[in-house]
Amino acid sequence: MDEDTQSAAAEALSVSEETITEACGDPPLPEFGVIEQRWETNPIPSDEIAAETASAVESLSFSAVPAGGEIALGVGSRGIENIPTIVSGVVDAVADAGYEPFVFPAMGSHGGATGEGQREMLAELGVTESSIGCEIRSSMDVVEVGRTPTRDVPVVADANAVEADGILPINRVKPHTDFDGTVESGLSKMLVIGMGKQRGAQIAHKWAVDWSFRKMIPEITDQMLDSLPIVGGLAIVEDQHDETTIVEGVPPSGFLDREAELLEQAYELMPTLPFDDLDLVVFDRQGKEISGQGMDTNVIGRRPFSINEPAPETPDIKRIYTRALTEATHGNGMGVGSADVIHEDIVAELDASTTLINALTASTIRGVKLPPVVETDRAGLIAALSTIGVVDTETVRVLRAADTMHLHRLYASTGLVEAARERDDLRVVEEPSPITFEEGEFVAPSLRE
Repeated sequence: MDEDTQSAAAEALSVSEETITEACGDPPLPEFGVIEQRWETNPIPSDEIAAETASAVESLSFSAVPAGGEIALGVGSRGIENIPTIVSGVVDAVADAGYEPFVFPAMGSHGGATGEGQREMLAELGVTESSIGCEIRSSMDVVEVGRTPTRDVPVVADANAVEADGILPINRVKPHTDFDGTVESGLSKMLVIGMGKQRGAQIAHKWAVDWSFRKMIPEITDQMLDSLPIVGGLAIVEDQHDETTIVEGVPPSGFLDREAELLEQAYELMPTLPFDDLDLVVFDRQGKEISGQGMDTNVIGRRPFSINEPAPETPDIKRIYTRALTEATHGNGMGVGSADVIHEDIVAELDASTTLINALTASTIRGVKLPPVVETDRAGLIAALSTIGVVDTETVRVLRAADTMHLHRLYASTGLVEAARERDDLRVVEEPSPITFEEGEFVAPSLRE
């Protein structure tokens, strides 16, 4: 679809601000101040990350790999800070140990489920052959390496990786958006879904409908550890500012137990909204590099697209208004259905094909249903606030955030600014003032720092 056609489609679906105000009236809107969350963090200094990475790799045993053997490095998750430095550090450490490293994309169906598309996605992460100093082998070919013992589900893996003498996935350990378990996003999931390419991801998501991910991933991980020459993994944990705080080599024996411990630490360090009961949250953007579901379900407390998986208990948000897609998501609107109202810019940027391929692979088509589309930010606020009952602008609880990853500074309504004054973990940065619009759009910039 060309740009003009896309724009016309957005306009056709969008409801004008005039129509919204005719239906809802022209109510007063809350004022916004700025609050800041106070987090105690201890990131690895940027000039020490390469050395920490090398030390983590050196902690792993390569005794089963023949001298000069090939080591396949799995890379693929978006949004990981310092990933080019970390990957090149692994490459150098493996080469210094006398082995031949190469990188393969371990990202399921992403990149349009094509080898070239996945190579391009790695390049967008800063992972290129020139930047990391080794070959990248990108293909969607997989081979079956076994079947699960209880359900006879085929287990598949990247063909290039299977042919290597050793396999070492590199991934961030973090809470998953679709399920809760002892292991969620991390090394094990990269083996099961990322390394399984499009076919493996689709098999896993289909079976997860009846067989929960929390049970499936550990069982398939055990089978892959038995069937493949996995020498270990490089686990990364980030803090609330998305800065690298842990880089650790995890041996095959620790893929489940040690990863579970790292997941607990990741939960403690995960950025969250500072209030559990909210009337409206405005997110300036969503995208796949922000979260696999566009908006992190652990942050918004919603999981409408998962089957047989309960939503997080908190927070309770009555309405969500989302304004745009990130540039890096390339039109993938996965998870857009978590919002209650969206800006027409999202529709104008949406790549329907990429979005649906992702949803079909993940068996989460409900997550890509389009919410009501509005013409302007002012229309979005009015539409959302007009559907939550009687609104008092002094007490209504509204936040505006850049996205679900960047939650350090937030725009907050008067009632929340007053609540922040009473808390040691929050600081009032700017006092409330009227929201300013230009042609219906927010004038105040996104708070992404």
